[in-house]
Amino acid sequence: MGFEDIAAAAERIRPFVRRTPVLKLDHCSGFDLRNDVHLKLECLQVSGSFKIRGATNRVTSLPPEAIATGLVAASGGNHGLATAYVARQAGVPATIFLPTNASPIKAEKLARWGADVRHAGAVWDEAHEAALAFAEDRGAFYLHPFADDAIVAGQGTVGIEMVEQIPDADLYIVAIGGGGLITGLSQVVKHLKPQARVVGVEPVGSPTLHASFAAGHVVRLPQVTTRVATMACGRTDARIYETARRHVDEIVLIEDADMQRAADLLWFEFGIAADLSGAASLAALMAGAVMPEPGARIAGLVCGAGTDALAA
Repeated sequence: MGFEDIAAAAERIRPFVRRTPVLKLDHCSGFDLRNDVHLKLECLQVSGSFKIRGATNRVTSLPPEAIATGLVAASGGNHGLATAYVARQAGVPATIFLPTNASPIKAEKLARWGADVRHAGAVWDEAHEAALAFAEDRGAFYLHPFADDAIVAGQGTVGIEMVEQIPDADLYIVAIGGGGLITGLSQVVKHLKPQARVVGVEPVGSPTLHASFAAGHVVRLPQVTTRVATMACGRTDARIYETARRHVDEIVLIEDADMQRAADLLWFEFGIAADLSGAASLAALMAGAVMPEPGARIAGLVCGAGTDALAA
């Protein structure tokens, strides 16, 4: 899977997704802006996150009979919402397995979209095992959130838009859960702007790719302690790791509290309702985990919507 597949995915999903806007951070009293920072607002995307891109690309590339029995997914919230949305559009049932730390509000939204919501395990990996077994038993199609080339290609389409909308960016900062988003986006950036840097952001309590990069191979984390369900993954896929290793320049770690502060700022200063993963790009800057060079132009991604700032 390469740039050509991502470009083809962009054409395939164009009728079904929004070209989300970009916000330049200015007049911000809560953060000392020393660089030019733009944020792409995928929190305004169909279903509330970039995940609709991958889900749509996967499902529209399948024959109708492949999904006739329904779609199944395991999710920290956003991938489940995207799966439920495309299932509703296709007129097939959706069963979504959530870990117990998933947002209750996202679970409620899933139910309102007609999904069968089931809780299984404390983290995504355990929900994933339950979802796989259910899909096999029912003969339904399992929509993996990252270990699928069509999903990764779909997620990568956000990178094409970011390069078009923020053409002078030198540094791209992206949240990491399982790794599908940064894998697709980094391929786009390195193809179109090979001198630009791509930095991934993970929680201290779920350093999935960070630990794998350090080890030189995919590792399974002994435990996942972050409360950010959409970024909690104990093990990435081997293909994701190999591709990300070639295209991602650095992975930094931040605390859950850093993301909470960034989500609070986005809501207070700009009225943007981001979930904690959606605030991760800004959080990495605010916490000093990413220290851009003077004059560097930064493109960040608010990858998902949520009420984390409102509920704090």
